[in-house]
Amino acid sequence: MSSHFPFLILGGGSAGISVAARLCRAGGKGKVGIVEPSDVHFYQPLWTLVGAGAATREETRRAERDLIPNGAEWVHDAVAGIDAPGNAVTLKSGARITYDFLVVALGLMVDWDGVKGLRDNVGKGGICSNYSFDTVNSTWDAIRNFKGGDAVFTHPATPIKCGGAPQKIMYLADDAFRRQNVREKSTVHFFSGEAGIFKVEKYKKALEGVIARKEIKATFKHNLIELRPDSREAIFQQIETKAEVVQKYDMIHVTPPQKPLAVLANSGLGNAAGWVDVDKSTMQHTKFPNVYALGDCSNLPTSKTGAAIRGQAPILVKNLLATSKGGAPSASYDGYTSCPLVTGYGSLILAEFDYDLNPKETFPFDQSKERWSMYQLKRHLLPMMYWNGMLKGKA
Repeated sequence: MSSHFPFLILGGGSAGISVAARLCRAGGKGKVGIVEPSDVHFYQPLWTLVGAGAATREETRRAERDLIPNGAEWVHDAVAGIDAPGNAVTLKSGARITYDFLVVALGLMVDWDGVKGLRDNVGKGGICSNYSFDTVNSTWDAIRNFKGGDAVFTHPATPIKCGGAPQKIMYLADDAFRRQNVREKSTVHFFSGEAGIFKVEKYKKALEGVIARKEIKATFKHNLIELRPDSREAIFQQIETKAEVVQKYDMIHVTPPQKPLAVLANSGLGNAAGWVDVDKSTMQHTKFPNVYALGDCSNLPTSKTGAAIRGQAPILVKNLLATSKGGAPSASYDGYTSCPLVTGYGSLILAEFDYDLNPKETFPFDQSKERWSMYQLKRHLLPMMYWNGMLKGKA
C-alpha cells in the first residue's frame, strides 16, 4: 500500500468512484488512492423497487474490486481520522497516508438507533425499511402479506438520501394493496418531519394530486421517535410543539434518521451540523484549499441523490485539477439534482431542479406528469447509465 497519494479519495461509493474514474481519465493514473473498507458496492436507488417486489436486491450489488478504475489504487481500509492541517489520514489499521489533495466522499450514516425500538425490530412484526441491503426484502414481505388495517410510512426530520424515497414506496404499496384487494379495508398514512410533500412547487402540486387520488392521509411536521412493537404503536413528535402523537400500525415502513459520519466530527472539516463545509459552487473546502467534498457527506444545499453526484463530479474534478496546477477553481455547480418520483407500478414523475428550486428538466415535455416512459427510465436505463457510464467517468 502506498503511503502518499497526489489525490486521495475517502469513500468508494457513487461519489468516490465517479471522481476517481474522471481523474484517471484526465491523466491521473498512478496518482489516485481510494480508501474504502467495503467489499461490496450497492446501487441504492433501485432499493425502492426491490421493496415493492419490482426488482431483486441481487441486481443492486457488485464487487467493489470490479469498480476501482484502472490507474487507481484501492486502500482496503476504513478512515479513522483526518488531519487536514497535516495533509494526512489515519486508517483503522493504524496506517497513516499523506496526500497533496483530498476528496471527501464518505457518504452519510443511517441512524438505526435514532428511533427507539427500530434496530432490534426491523424486519419483524410489520416493521420494515428499504434503507439497507439486509432489510429491503422485509418491505416486500410486509406489503405482500398485508391484510388490511393501518399502513404507515415515515419521513424523518433530517437530511436523507433521496428526499422522495419515503413517499415512493408508499405509492407502490398503495398500488399493491389494490391489486391484493385489501385497499378498501386499509388506511395509508404518511407522517413526515417536513413541512410539505415536496419543496419544488411544480412537483408539489402534482404529488398533492397523487395523494388525493390515492386517498392517503398525510401528516406533516411530525417526526417518528419511537416504536412499540408489542402494542404496534408508533410515537411521533410534532416538530414545533413537541407534543407526542400515538399512531397504531399493522405495517410500518421506516425511513431512519440520517447524519454525518462520526469520523468527520473531529476532523475540522465539518460545519456545526457535521457536514463537510464546502463552497456550494466549487465544492472546495471553505478553510483548506486542497480539500474538496461532494455527495451525501457535504453541506451542499441540494438533495442527496446519485443524480446530484453525477452533476457534481465533473465540476469538482475540473476545479481540483485547476487547483493542483496552481490555478483557482472556476467551474460552477448550480445545485442540479433529480428525483425520479415513482407514483405506482409503471408511473413516474421525473423531478429535476437546481439550488433555487427551479425546475431544470431534461426532456421536452412536462415532467410533472406521471409517465410510463419515465418509469422505464428509472427501472432499466438509469442502472445501466450508473454502472457503465457514471462509475467509469463517462456520464
